[in-house]
Amino acid sequence: MSLGRRRLLLGAGAALAAGSARALPVQSSPGLTLGGEWRQGGFAFGRTWPRALVFVDGEALTAASEAGLFVVGFDRDAPGSTRIEARAPDGRTAARTLTIAPGRFPSTVVNGLPPATVTPTDPELLARIQREVALKTEGFASRAPGDAFRDGMAWPLDAYRITSAWGSQRVLNGTPARPHYGVDLAAPQGTAIKAPADGRVALARTGLHFEGGLTLIDHGQGLITAYLHQSRIDVETGQRVARGQAIGRVGMTGRATGPHLCWRMKWRDRNLNPALMVGRSAPGLLSGQD
Repeated sequence: MSLGRRRLLLGAGAALAAGSARALPVQSSPGLTLGGEWRQGGFAFGRTWPRALVFVDGEALTAASEAGLFVVGFDRDAPGSTRIEARAPDGRTAARTLTIAPGRFPSTVVNGLPPATVTPTDPELLARIQREVALKTEGFASRAPGDAFRDGMAWPLDAYRITSAWGSQRVLNGTPARPHYGVDLAAPQGTAIKAPADGRVALARTGLHFEGGLTLIDHGQGLITAYLHQSRIDVETGQRVARGQAIGRVGMTGRATGPHLCWRMKWRDRNLNPALMVGRSAPGLLSGQD
């Protein structure tokens, strides 16, 4: 591969996500096996009894698939420990407490953005933004059954340069903004964007004020990836997509200063770093879990 095609990975955690051979932590007990990236912005893949209800810090948040697989996400500001408990339909229970490592999130300065994309004031524009918020909220509320996340994620571009790390504190045109919950992958305009895993399209929409061309893919149990600033979208809401399938093209629509893909991930209402799930897979079935 030529130098121009090589991936330049910048920012905390990027080297891990690029496919490091470092072994992932695993905790296992009868009825519950957990693996993943236990850090702020990370996740846990779990295997337990089929259709078991999964509690996170005492709250029922998800349920295992027919194969007994589930996923739990840890937000950027997740506390230092999380208790995960599985309750089988027949009454069996299993629980583990995970230590969540802190993240390191740099500050990122972005200048040259149109003022209306940073501090909009026009009443019609504000009304439009609220309508788009409702549209995106509906898309992120998708809860497709299954466990299409079981084999982890692949990078959505074949070649790219990471220009902004996930979770960084943004300063836009000199104004502090909310953290950046995406990984920015710079690539030429028109580069094919590929689904990183199987899933169902929860939203496919062009012309959004901030995101431009936006696609959301539900990979099961509320794990949703997002693709922003597309110049073209090649899928429709409700469509099933397969890992590696082209879903759109890189662009610079919406709030963008150059062609790139902003890649995001949410689990329910928690923002996750999608790069941490690249090359990871759900744990295998261990003895004592039948």
